Amino acid sequence: MIVFRYDKTFEGLLATLFDAYSKKTFPDRLLSENEPLPMFAGEVHLVVTESYKSTRVWTALEKKLSRPVCGMLMHVWLSELSGSDELLFRYMRKAFDAPFSIATHFADNDVMDVKKIAGKVSKEREHLMQFVRFQKAADGIYFAPVSPVYNALPLTLPYFTDRFADQKWLIYDLKRRYGYYYDLKTAAEVTLNNDEHLLGGKLDETLMAQDEKLFQSMWKEYTLSLTIKERLNPKLQRQHMPRRFWKFMPEKN
Repeated sequence: MIVFRYDKTFEGLLATLFDAYSKKTFPDRLLSENEPLPMFAGEVHLVVTESYKSTRVWTALEKKLSRPVCGMLMHVWLSELSGSDELLFRYMRKAFDAPFSIATHFADNDVMDVKKIAGKVSKEREHLMQFVRFQKAADGIYFAPVSPVYNALPLTLPYFTDRFADQKWLIYDLKRRYGYYYDLKTAAEVTLNNDEHLLGGKLDETLMAQDEKLFQSMWKEYTLSLTIKERLNPKLQRQHMPRRFWKFMPEKN
């Protein structure tokens, strides 16, 4: 069994593909540098992530595949599902080796799996754009905690930087403990030193702007005024508005 070790980044995965073609040796397993080797591991190769490798592979993929399909590959990576890196490795290898575009070759299990996983991540991206609720902090920054199933937050940045371009905001992924802060110009990745107090989905009242609780109350009243009791359908509501988002939404508390 041939094993390639790499740093578990997307750039590292592209560099892994570069090394495989350079060595004309293709791995049976992809592992991080610290994962234990399988019992019957034979050759082990350590991949060094270098920008010229990943850039060359990605440029070649963009020539073989359309932009939406390349986007699907990134969606699958952000799914963080077990084995998704090996799935992507097989898919990209097939994309290079096939004399035709494999994007619509749905008889291939890897092609179908990439499409299905990318669809799930895309759906989570849509949920984030629909159900993010900002809370105004005392310093004027608008804060929104999230906890998506997949790591879809980076995919929402073009939407949020355009939709809320006139205010400073921070969207923070509590599950992965990182977020993006927008300073009216660019959105930069940030990590909070202490985020334990945010796990409940709300800012502490001492950190809220003075009028934030008033606006939350008004938002609840507005939502209630639109509700038609005779047409309530909780099951359908949960299908369109997953329950895991409710704790972040003032109108559902």
